[in-house]
Amino acid sequence: MSEADGLRQRRPLRPQVVTDDGQAPEAKDGSSFSGRVFRVTFLMLAVSLTVPLLGAMLLLDSPIDPQPLSFKEPPLLLGVLQPNTKLQQAEKLFENQLIGPESIANIGDVMFTGTADGRIVKLENGEIETIARFGSGPCKTRDDEPACGRPLGIRAGPNGTLFVADAYKGLFEVNPWKREVKLLISSETPIEGRKMSFVNDLTITQDGRKIYFTDSSSKWQRRDYLLLVMEGTDDGRLLEYDTETKEVKVLLDQLRFPNGVQLSPAEDFVLVAETTMARIRRFYLSGLMKGGADLFVENLPGFPDNIRPSSSGGYWVGMATIRSNPGFSMLDFLSERPYIKRMIFKVTMKTIIPKTKMKMHLIRIFFDLCSCKNSRAAYNI
Repeated sequence: MSEADGLRQRRPLRPQVVTDDGQAPEAKDGSSFSGRVFRVTFLMLAVSLTVPLLGAMLLLDSPIDPQPLSFKEPPLLLGVLQPNTKLQQAEKLFENQLIGPESIANIGDVMFTGTADGRIVKLENGEIETIARFGSGPCKTRDDEPACGRPLGIRAGPNGTLFVADAYKGLFEVNPWKREVKLLISSETPIEGRKMSFVNDLTITQDGRKIYFTDSSSKWQRRDYLLLVMEGTDDGRLLEYDTETKEVKVLLDQLRFPNGVQLSPAEDFVLVAETTMARIRRFYLSGLMKGGADLFVENLPGFPDNIRPSSSGGYWVGMATIRSNPGFSMLDFLSERPYIKRMIFKVTMKTIIPKTKMKMHLIRIFFDLCSCKNSRAAYNI
């Protein structure tokens, strides 16, 4: 064999790893022991979490008894419904000076509103002045609302006074110049055998005689409005109060969260927003349809709140939240799945929707007085 052949056949020696044979089994046993500890710990943790949850789901009562609701597919947010940021360009008045103003009324150049701490305030020349309270403090949290009061709907009457709907106290007339407060009807007064737990909005005739207002629920109070929405309770009502005879009539019953209310310019019908159902209903006060009701507009792109007249003959409608399409609407998804709502509330027993700042959307609805079917599309502005 030549020297070259010998070189080709030689193989380099591989490095030898010297190990302590006595320690290998110990390391293997230690690794196995750690794995067993991890698995046992994980299993115990899973059981400790799962068992209480299952127990809660089986044994606890749900605070709500939701009913299945059916919605049409939300309208596409395209064209005139295309979301925009125009409201962000609006001038902000009294920023960080008012707590939860709900509705606004004006007498001349003076504005009035109700706040979350139970006050009726006057807004004039950049200053805020308290003119009335319907309850007593402290008014720091939502749990204080029943004692403190929560003014919601507010309208200016024909005689320079204000008419106010307080969620817990009832209907009031306020003289803002003399600081006088008059209770018109108390929430404690049963209407056709049922109490008013959530007085919401109101609208008044031009002569000041008739007040049309909503009682959103006889079961849930304003502080429980999320439970009202999630349960889909149909115990809301549209009512009429006669300021001369002091009589109260129920015009519409079995409404799901009736909210904002507005008389037509001719006062021949009244509109009421049915928040949970994403629609607005119409009740006829005169004409051939007197005493009847129909749908003014349905399948709105959001869940309606207040309604106010526009200068063009239509209406402004504030949306509490939108129904995204394209996108995902949680309330639409849960509407036909009451078992999920029930399970969630069993586990949490508290508010499940995070306290986020809701986006407010104004929708302008143009309509043809001749026919409800001619109601045209809504516009984001």
